[in-house]
Order: sequence, then C-alpha cells, then structure tokens
Amino acid sequence: MSGTPASQNSLSQRLDALPFTRKHGRVLTGSGIGWALDAMDVGLISFIIAALTQHWGIGRAESGLIASIGFAGMAVGASLGGLLADRFGRRQVFALTLLVYGIATGASALVGGVALLLVLRFFVGLGLGAELPVASTYVSEFAPARIRGRLIVILEAFWAVGWTAAAVIGYFVVPVDENGWRWAFALGAVPAVYALVVRWGLPESPRWLVSRGRGAEAARIVAEFERSARGPVAAEPTGDAARTPARTPATRPDAAGRAGFASSAGGRLAALWSGEFRGRTVSIWVVWFCVNFAYYGAFIWIPSILVEAGFSLVRSFGFTLIITLAQLPGYAVAAWLIEVWGRRLTLSVFLAGSAVSAIVFGTVHAEAAIIGAGMALSFFNLGAWGALYAVTPEIYPTSLRATGAGWAAGVGRIASIVAPLVVPVLLTAGGAGLTFAVFSVFFIVAAAAAWGLVDRRGKALDDR
Repeated sequence: MSGTPASQNSLSQRLDALPFTRKHGRVLTGSGIGWALDAMDVGLISFIIAALTQHWGIGRAESGLIASIGFAGMAVGASLGGLLADRFGRRQVFALTLLVYGIATGASALVGGVALLLVLRFFVGLGLGAELPVASTYVSEFAPARIRGRLIVILEAFWAVGWTAAAVIGYFVVPVDENGWRWAFALGAVPAVYALVVRWGLPESPRWLVSRGRGAEAARIVAEFERSARGPVAAEPTGDAARTPARTPATRPDAAGRAGFASSAGGRLAALWSGEFRGRTVSIWVVWFCVNFAYYGAFIWIPSILVEAGFSLVRSFGFTLIITLAQLPGYAVAAWLIEVWGRRLTLSVFLAGSAVSAIVFGTVHAEAAIIGAGMALSFFNLGAWGALYAVTPEIYPTSLRATGAGWAAGVGRIASIVAPLVVPVLLTAGGAGLTFAVFSVFFIVAAAAAWGLVDRRGKALDDR
C-alpha cells in the first residue's frame, strides 16, 4: 500500500479528526498577523493618497494611478504566488511575500516624487498579492473539516484588525505634518521583520508535503498536532503514513485515473479549465473580479470622497475609522453563519447586503447617515470577503489549491487595478450616487455567480 492515496488519506483523516489545538491557534495567529500587516499597508494608501493630494497637489488621475499600480503588482503576485506555493511550499512563499512588501513599503517613506513611489508600490503589490491566497490555502490545509470555514473567516477577520490599524495611523499620524505620511510608510516596514518569524516559527502544510512525496515529514507534523491536543496520541507513525516514498505528483492518479494535476505550472493552469473544474473557475473568477472592483473602488476613495464633500482631512479620517470598525462584527457574524448556512448562501447574502448598503451610501448626505451607511457597507462587504476566502481554497484539490486560489485572486486584482482609475471618471460624470450604484451592480453580479461554486461545508478537503 505504500505510495498509494491511502497514505495521504490517513494523514488527512487524522488532521480532520483533531480538536482545535494550541498549534492550530499558532498557525492561525501567525498567518493572521501577516494578514493584518497586509491590510494595514493596503489601508494606509487610501489615507496617504488623501494627504498627498494636499501636500503634493496631485490630482485625481495621479491618485488613481498610485492606487492602481499597487493592485497591478498584486495581480501579478497573486498569480505567481499560487504557482510558487504549489511548487515550493506554503510557508516558504508566505515568508518571502512578507519580506518583499515590507522592504518596499519602508523604502516608500524616502521617496521624493510620484515616479519612484509608483515603482515601489508595484513591488509592494507583488508581495501583498501573493501573500493572501497563500495564507488562506495554508490555514485551510491545517483546519479540521468541521470548523475549516469558520477558521478561514477568522483569519480574514485579521484584515479588519490591520485596516483599523491603518485608520488609527491615518487619523493620528498622517495629518500631523507634511511628513506624517512618511512615518506611516515607515511603520509599514514591520512585515519584513515578521517574515523571519513565519519562516522559522511555523510548520509546513502536511497535505502539501505528502503531495510532494515527503510523507515522513508530514507525519511528524501531524503527530505534533495530535500531542498538542492532549488526548490519546497515535504512536510515531509507521507503515504507509511514514513510508510514503518520494514520488512526483505527476504519477499520482486523480479520481479519473489520469496523471496528477501538479506535473507542471502549465499543467496546473490547464487543469483549472478541465471539465471537472471549469464551472467552478468561471464562477470564482467572476466573484473575485466583482468584489475587488466594488470593494477597492469604494474603500480606497472614501477618505478622498469625504474630503471633496467638504469635510476636513482629520474629520474624514475620523469617519473612515468609525466605518472601518464595523468590519469586525461583519466577520464575526459571517464566521458563525458559514458553518450554519454554508459557504454559498452566506456569501450571497452578505454580497446582497453590500449592494443595498452601497446604494444608500451613495445617496445620503447627513453625517449620521453617511456613517451608518458606511458601517453597513463595511459590515456586509467584509463578511462577504471572509466567506469568499473560506470557499476559494476548498473548491480545488491539494495539488491545484494554491494555484486555483492565486489565479482567482489575480483576476480579482485586475478589477482592483481598474476600479481606482474608473472612480474619478464616475465621480465626474454622476458623483457619489452614480459611483456607488455601479458598485452595487457588481455586488449583485457576484452574489449570483456565487451559486456556481461547490459548497464543502463540513466535508474533507480533496487531497488529490
């Protein structure tokens, strides 16, 4: 039996049988901190753009370009990051992404003009784009099946922590003086240091190790998690689980008896469009594209829109901070519902709520109404993000998981490139009302596309 899928299945079953342990908490927290740092960087740019509009006198076109160039890097990074993670491992690529965008963000504090800032923002985007799908894939492969969706939503909730940190920095640091934005960028260099913690402090995914023929190493990691559970612990694995011989995934049969999916980068990309996965791939790409367009189009521009509406820089940043805080309960509700309603229903309901909130936000003018509608948009939109990150890694097998998640995120980043450039045009043509009505349409399309996904609530991951 050595070298058969049974070896992989036995380890997967042991992972799914575990309770939530301290080691799960360490994987979740370690990945979540990286996620929060990612969000902090993305969130900071919205405040920095508003500040540079005043200090450098840049216009809407340059502001949109500064935002979009980072998302261009994220599109490339997400696509490459998934491929690299399926080839070289989740942990290795996760650490590398933190290092790349941390260094580039810190260097941004020293720029003296738009041109160099654009170059550095592209490299920041490379790291940011690769980190998110790799991190969600990494955590999903450790999580027991019965709570997997909930843990991924909790991971995504770290985004709210990071975005709130960005809002705090934006409120207290950026407006201090004309160099406040430089100090904000300097704080964004923290991920470069944290990359060392990830590289040496977190284990590699056992599912990935087995897929690369490193069964003994995978078995040791699973046994460590079992010991952490403080329950009956299996003896150090022997037999199939420990003797899984080195073999290439190209020789591992899939369900149809064909060659395995992970024979090459090109083979993995082609497999995303095979008969089994084509419908899922189309649906997840549409959802990612629409959610990215509406989310980044709205939240990157909200501080600037409020300034243009007549609020002071500090006041608009204060409104944005309050709006941002509503993300946390959105994640909490989604984390509960995703294991009750399932992935598709939770995702579609939160997207529908986002659509309604966007319409309201674009039409109100009173301060209380702006804050209330903005908080509703934060609540529903970020709850939808949590559900989206939960469902994306689950719809593909282990040999395709990071590639599939990375390319879905990469397609989404195309929308995040376009959105900051389109928003100034929409604002000029029809103001906030037209702009947020367009966002609402994108949310509705995403809600419909979500029903083309498979829902694996409570089911084991596909370890082919």
